[in-house]
Amino acid sequence: MSLKGVSLPSTPITTFKDMNTSKRRFLATPLSLPVLSNGPSSHMTNRAVPRLNPLHPPGVKRRTVSLETVAVHHHNHQRVLNMQQKEYYNYHQGWRRPFYGTVFEQEEYRKEIRDLLKKQMHEKWALQREVLSSQSLELEAQKENDRTALMQDLEQQRTRAMLMRNFRDENKKIMETKWQENRLTRSLENMKERELLHYNPINWSGTLK
Repeated sequence: MSLKGVSLPSTPITTFKDMNTSKRRFLATPLSLPVLSNGPSSHMTNRAVPRLNPLHPPGVKRRTVSLETVAVHHHNHQRVLNMQQKEYYNYHQGWRRPFYGTVFEQEEYRKEIRDLLKKQMHEKWALQREVLSSQSLELEAQKENDRTALMQDLEQQRTRAMLMRNFRDENKKIMETKWQENRLTRSLENMKERELLHYNPINWSGTLK
C-alpha cells in the first residue's frame, strides 16, 4: 500500500566536519628510548635493558599523564620478549652441544660432566670424612666422659668403703668398751655379793647341808 502525496519529515544528518569547533593541538615531546636489538648476538650479551616508566619516560623532566604514549609500552613489551628469547636461547644452548654440537664441543661437554661428577664425589667424600671425624671426636669425648665417670664412681666407692670401715672400727671399739664395762660391773657385783654372804650367810646356823 503506497500513500501518494504524503511526505514524511526527515531528520537532517550532521557530521563533525560541519561543526565549527576549535581543534586542540598537543605537542608531542620527542622521546629518546633505549635501542633494543633482536639479533642472535643480543642473547649472548649480559647487558640488561632497563624498564621504562610510561608516566615518566627518559629525557623528560616534568611528569604528566599526557606523556603516557604507545612507544614506551611498546618498548617495555619488546623488552619482555627479548628477555624471554634470551632465556629460551640460554636454555636451548645448554642441551644443544651434546646432541648437535661438533666433536670438540661434545668432548668438552663430556669433560665438563666428568669434572662436575668428580667435584661432587670429592665434596661427598669430604663431607663423609668430616662426618667421620666429628663422630670420632664425639666418640672420644664420650669415652673420656665414661672414663671420668668410672673414676669418680671408684673414688666414691673407696670413700664410702673407708667411711664404713671407720664406722665399723668405731662401733667395735664402743662394743668392746661396753663389754669390758659390763664385765667389770658384773665382777664388782659378784665381789659385793660374796662379801655380803661372808658377813651374812644364808645358812648361818649350819642346819642346811
